Amino acid sequence: EVQLQASGGGLVQAGGSLKLACTVSGSTLEDYAIGWFRQGPKGQRRGIATINPVAGTTTYADAVKGRFFISSDVAGNKVLLEMTNLQPADTAAYVCAAEQIKGGTVTGGISWPNEYDFWGQGTQVTVSS
Repeated sequence: EVQLQASGGGLVQAGGSLKLACTVSGSTLEDYAIGWFRQGPKGQRRGIATINPVAGTTTYADAVKGRFFISSDVAGNKVLLEMTNLQPADTAAYVCAAEQIKGGTVTGGISWPNEYDFWGQGTQVTVSS
């Protein structure tokens, strides 16, 4: 079974940076697209960024374009999310999820979290003003 572990969260001042990591075990990273989501207190999820490591394609939510950057470390079996110019509105639990790549394509993206097959635990990011 595929397992995902998110790490790298913390407390940072507005304008600061953090780098999150989503480490995948139980499968190779090349079999899955990975998405990062913000999770609210009631479990609601909002897509932030996704990457298809095979196709090399990325997608970002408008709120983070130009500030957040997603990349894959295939050798390390992890996906990184570099977050810059963080603002208080970015405060949230960040979770990563994996969607199996079928025929070279995926359907979840940042808009359809229900399409993802596996979810990890979140890592908290808190941005102070």
